[in-house]
Amino acid sequence: MAIELNNKKTINAWTMYDWANSVYPLVITSAIFPIFYEKQEGWIEKVVDGKTIRTVEFLGIDFVNTELYSYVISLSYIIIAFLSPMLSGIADYSGSKKSYMRFFCYLGALACMTFFFFDVSNIGLGLLSVLLSSIGFSGSLVFYNAYLPEIATPDLHDKVSAKGFSRGYIGASLLLILCLILIMGEFIPDAARWAFVLTGVWWLGFSQITFRGLPNNVYGHKPEGNRFAKGFKELKKVWQQFSDNKALKRYLASFFVYSMGVQTIMIMAVFFGTKEIAWETPEQKDSGLIISILVIQFIAVAGAYLTAFISKKIGNIKALGIIVFIWVLICIGAYALVYTPTGFYITAAIIGFVMGGIQSLSRSTYSKLLPETEDHASFFSFYDVIEKLGIVIGTFGFGFIEGMFSIRESVLMLIVFFIIGFVLLLRVPKTEALRGE
Repeated sequence: MAIELNNKKTINAWTMYDWANSVYPLVITSAIFPIFYEKQEGWIEKVVDGKTIRTVEFLGIDFVNTELYSYVISLSYIIIAFLSPMLSGIADYSGSKKSYMRFFCYLGALACMTFFFFDVSNIGLGLLSVLLSSIGFSGSLVFYNAYLPEIATPDLHDKVSAKGFSRGYIGASLLLILCLILIMGEFIPDAARWAFVLTGVWWLGFSQITFRGLPNNVYGHKPEGNRFAKGFKELKKVWQQFSDNKALKRYLASFFVYSMGVQTIMIMAVFFGTKEIAWETPEQKDSGLIISILVIQFIAVAGAYLTAFISKKIGNIKALGIIVFIWVLICIGAYALVYTPTGFYITAAIIGFVMGGIQSLSRSTYSKLLPETEDHASFFSFYDVIEKLGIVIGTFGFGFIEGMFSIRESVLMLIVFFIIGFVLLLRVPKTEALRGE
């Protein structure tokens, strides 16, 4: 039986997955783990052009430690980019979106818990935890996002998407504050490692609200025969529909490019703050990075809702264009001007506003452009593949440029992404679904 559209209980259950899984990108990829990773003993320190850099040998090759981290993240997205289209085709055919979503959720949450054992002397196993947690997080989002057009009418997509992201920002911030209390209060030994366990437990526990509130087989499909073959056939059908939709193709081309910049900044921003900002003491650096991350999270809530309001007035594409242009200015400012803690805090505040807006509006804009279909997981797998391939290019390029020059020069690459993304947005045809009032 199909889900009743705009049902408040269903929407609340769906948005709770943002509350559950957003602790991963905040605690693991943005806040505690990057600082924990940098501080670990065992890195080989070298002085290059007057700067001390930390390196590690892996597979017989010397890497800058953050360079290697960015490559592992890139690999995780390559893997999910190959897996998600086929799995989504099978999920659409069999009506089993929730089962696949649950699998990737559990994979990611359990992998987070294994960060407790991270050790530079056994870097391979540590990087495996990074790889699997990233795959779990990204994989679950394919099937989670696919529920959006099934639970709400298009006129509410912007608002519902913003509600999901906002809950994610708030929930993740609360857990981060709890983890910081444990770490700074020194209530337990190795508190940072226990923060990773707590992250997995939070993700696993709150996701049960979502899994209880969403049905597994929305359209009552009754699969027969070889699911792999049927799933592939389903994917081919979706690809044909996708190919015939000019607005959808042009929008995804723009999304592909500007999301390279957005996602790379989300993953690597803390490392920029660690290496390029003139903190007075190590303690100021640690507290400053955490404060900036919390600023981003809470301002992002307002950014998500305000962007949904603006898009209702002027349309999705115009609203996205404004946000992408602001990202260009942020990157120019970060490269040329941000050297002090004050500059870093101001930049973090601006990033928070546009991050909340661009994430929620990008998802809802894509959802509005979809044709009448029951194959939402397959359509969102294309969205996910585009995003993940963008992250692969962005994080790999960021790490490569850092390895050749420095992390500050890597910001120049991001400016190019946002400019190209802005130009491509201008080519998206006007459609009734994306117009404001």
